[in-house]
Amino acid sequence: MGGHTLNKKERIIEAAIEVFRQQGIEKTKISDIVKVAGIAQGTFYLYFPSKLSLMPAIAEVMVAKTLEIVKDRVSENEPFPKRLDQLVDAIFEVNEEYHEIQALIYAGLASTEHLKNWETVYAPFYEWISDGLKQAIEDNVIRNSVNPERTARLVIGLVESAAEQIYLYDTDKEDEAIVQKKEVKEFLRHALSIK
Repeated sequence: MGGHTLNKKERIIEAAIEVFRQQGIEKTKISDIVKVAGIAQGTFYLYFPSKLSLMPAIAEVMVAKTLEIVKDRVSENEPFPKRLDQLVDAIFEVNEEYHEIQALIYAGLASTEHLKNWETVYAPFYEWISDGLKQAIEDNVIRNSVNPERTARLVIGLVESAAEQIYLYDTDKEDEAIVQKKEVKEFLRHALSIK
């Protein structure tokens, strides 16, 4: 882990992600999570009242991971259309790698009252896309009638649900993913009127 030692709460979240990925939410017991986290069961309850209450925290970690991978894959000095393609590829990549977790988050958040936390969790990602769109408008490479904030949400919503359709139920879909990505990129090009 390098110099950064995780605090107990972070250890619980990381352990939960690991255990959920291996055995799914249903089969996971809190005792499984604390074993992996290396903490006492009582400590778990100091941070989270239940298994499902982990969901918003896990969603936050996943959005941060996604943004990290996206920033890593999307190169600053490429022209906008290329960066948009890299964004689509990155989001697909995350969904492929973490498809179980993504599925769990949707199930977990939908089954609790945490859906309203969605906005907050996604805020940094929305902002990053929105800034990119503002820049593209200034550079006159997309239509200037684009509303960056709203469109940022639409872009993420579109790409994530397109990726989920491929990976949520079946991971071995390489050809399917290629076709889907191509379609999404094409769709976004038209939607943004990329010049």
